Amino acid sequence: MSDKRRNPQRGPHPLDPSRLEELALAYVARFATTQAKLRGYLQRKLRERGWSEEAQSEGRGPDVEALVERYAQKGYVDDASWARMKAGSLLRRGYGARRVGEALGQAGVDETLRAEARPGIAEQRRAALVLARRRRFGPFAVQVAEDPKVQDRQLAAMLRAGHPLDIARRIVESEDADALEEWCESEFGDY
Repeated sequence: MSDKRRNPQRGPHPLDPSRLEELALAYVARFATTQAKLRGYLQRKLRERGWSEEAQSEGRGPDVEALVERYAQKGYVDDASWARMKAGSLLRRGYGARRVGEALGQAGVDETLRAEARPGIAEQRRAALVLARRRRFGPFAVQVAEDPKVQDRQLAAMLRAGHPLDIARRIVESEDADALEEWCESEFGDY
């Protein structure tokens, strides 16, 4: 009877080109991701497990860049669609343009793709309104906050969520939810 379990002192087997490819394929199959996140994942796996001596002796080093590039060309990894998806998700949750840009930057999305995914004025207003409704700020509060300290805390929370000061102030200081809805949907008017 042979015991196929690995010796716990020995650790996981080092990676070779085929195993690295399997890890990459499993990662992109499971997660929508960016090129930078895939690259980081593969580099972390190489640090954890190492590269097999057999592959090194054959002159085959780990070529993570080529693997990531090939997956991008095949469409397994698409930074532009990931950026649009992530930006839309964050906006629907009530985050502002600044937080959207930060999240895309942390994921390694290129600046030009971040600019393309940046929300317009109407989208920014809608996202701010979503946050105000969810957190019960301004006219959506159970009891309208007349206390300047409460309004300051609400304003600070909206700024931390990435909303511009003028939009956040307009929502927090408003007393009419219907007027805010109309203002939110207008593409023009005072920003």
